[in-house]
Amino acid sequence: MTVPFKTAVVTGISSGIGQALTQKLLVEGYQVIGTTRSGTVPGLAHPRLHVIALEATDEASIAQAVARIATLTKGVDLLVNNAGAAPDVFAITPERTAFTQTLATNITGPVFFTEPLLPQLNEGAQVVFISSNMGLPRNAAPNGPGYRLSKAAINMYAAMLATRLAERRIQVMPMHPGWVQTKLGGDQAPLTPAQAAEGIYQGLVTNPGSGLFWNAAAGAAEAF
Repeated sequence: MTVPFKTAVVTGISSGIGQALTQKLLVEGYQVIGTTRSGTVPGLAHPRLHVIALEATDEASIAQAVARIATLTKGVDLLVNNAGAAPDVFAITPERTAFTQTLATNITGPVFFTEPLLPQLNEGAQVVFISSNMGLPRNAAPNGPGYRLSKAAINMYAAMLATRLAERRIQVMPMHPGWVQTKLGGDQAPLTPAQAAEGIYQGLVTNPGSGLFWNAAAGAAEAF
């Protein structure tokens, strides 16, 4: 009997952690439905990869993407909300445009993309939010007001969602990928996107428990 591939939905796969995680999941045998703003990823092709368009801050784009996902799979086993923004990560004083852009991308977008996908999640599925330990109160610092607040908010949403989905045995985890060599992390970061993707995947395999904060860089679950 042929075992069907597990299906993963990963947002923001055009580069960085999202692209590296997509490649890791494909190696591990997943069918991946990845999203980018354009609906394309030049140079990334695989028979089990489908790329669809999504602008997570646009209601109509979300509705179209969710409908498209329903045509590509009978059920989702893994949802990774990876797409994010950090225009104010080095700022001290909140600036309205950067602040609202960050919250729209990092919290409003993932929440309102996840909610309509909940009926498509299989029992026992996993939901991941790529977060940051910068959003933990114990790591409070002056910089990155919009970024820190958005990650604190997504951590809380993940914890709330974990309780809502417990009866369906759906595991929900916010994950800190570590300091990674991306547009946000810069070239001085110690981790490559591939290493971060490996750490995230180990969190999926370890399955420490729903509602916990997974530190991929440390390879361990942590308290909020």
